[in-house]
Amino acid sequence: MLSRLSTATATALRRGIATSAQNNAKVAVLGASGGIGQPLSLLLKNSPLVSKLSLYDIAHTPGVAADLSHIETRASVKGFMGPEQLPECLKGCDVVVIPAGVPRKPEQNIVFLLDFLPMMATVGNLKSCPGCVLGMTRDDLFNTNASIVASLTSACAKHCPEAMICIISNPVNSTIPIASEVFKKHGVYNPNKIFGVTTLDIVRANTFVAELKAGHAVTPALMTFAVDQCRTSCELGKPILTSSELLCTPKVEFPQDQLEKLTARIQEAGTEVVQAKAGAGSATLSMAYAGARFVFSLLDAMSGKQGVVECAFVRSDVTEVPYFSTPLQLGKKGLEKNLGLGKLSPFEEKMVAAAMSELKASIKKGEEFAKNFK
Repeated sequence: MLSRLSTATATALRRGIATSAQNNAKVAVLGASGGIGQPLSLLLKNSPLVSKLSLYDIAHTPGVAADLSHIETRASVKGFMGPEQLPECLKGCDVVVIPAGVPRKPEQNIVFLLDFLPMMATVGNLKSCPGCVLGMTRDDLFNTNASIVASLTSACAKHCPEAMICIISNPVNSTIPIASEVFKKHGVYNPNKIFGVTTLDIVRANTFVAELKAGHAVTPALMTFAVDQCRTSCELGKPILTSSELLCTPKVEFPQDQLEKLTARIQEAGTEVVQAKAGAGSATLSMAYAGARFVFSLLDAMSGKQGVVECAFVRSDVTEVPYFSTPLQLGKKGLEKNLGLGKLSPFEEKMVAAAMSELKASIKKGEEFAKNFK
């Protein structure tokens, strides 16, 4: 299966910041003042694939936009702040990226006072909530981020219904069903244009494998995995490297015990970063990199480049659940072909089966939330 993933896809970020290719895409970042939004916006500003960069948040976006606008690259930058400016931000967008939301921190979480929940409806920056206190539950996280995504995607459905929607906000297993149901309500749903960005799992897998194979001529950017997200971690769906296709020599293989340890590390990589930051933050920089990589691949495909493949969490009939993360062939109109899971080993089959119950529940929770969202 993974032989269908090209080296061009694996080096998407380098394409994005190259000087040879150009595009005229308008890209919006919703949640642009936050920990992911700012570095993501910087990477997008640095790309010749982007001609207009629209930044939105409920606070600080004029400053972020002014700062980025001094960079000597082609994209023009404009900042928009507050719900009343969101329609203008979205007008004419080709791609909308949504990192807005609140991260859940293990053992030190956040809950919002009710007085501040309305203000948080489009937040991308935790500091803009002066009523934050310790003690967020998983349900609190879901309700907060679900409301944010529902509000923002509703605005997208109204003001840029043809745009590609790339959602980073967690939990992706629920936020993608929410976005889909919101677009259905507005009568503009196209499953080929709504993506849950799971690229960070791919990036981490590539990096961790290269670390384990140091001295074996293994380059992280020349490897690709397929993964499926489950809860706040991921279930490693197909941990097989297509080294012959990806110019990785020698072929990369692992004994079962090492493969299981590698899988566990990829699943817990987010916690690894939170702990390293001593609770002061989460995986913002690597997520920004991964988000930019996905957007650059999508823009390449939209401009006519052939053979562009990335993994994302999308509407799918590959498994028994209605949404799943697999390699996707991208095209001018978004998702062109779902490349599926391919043949799984018994270990991989066991992991996919173990993910099904919680994945079904997360999807259903998102769908029910969207149906009741006013």
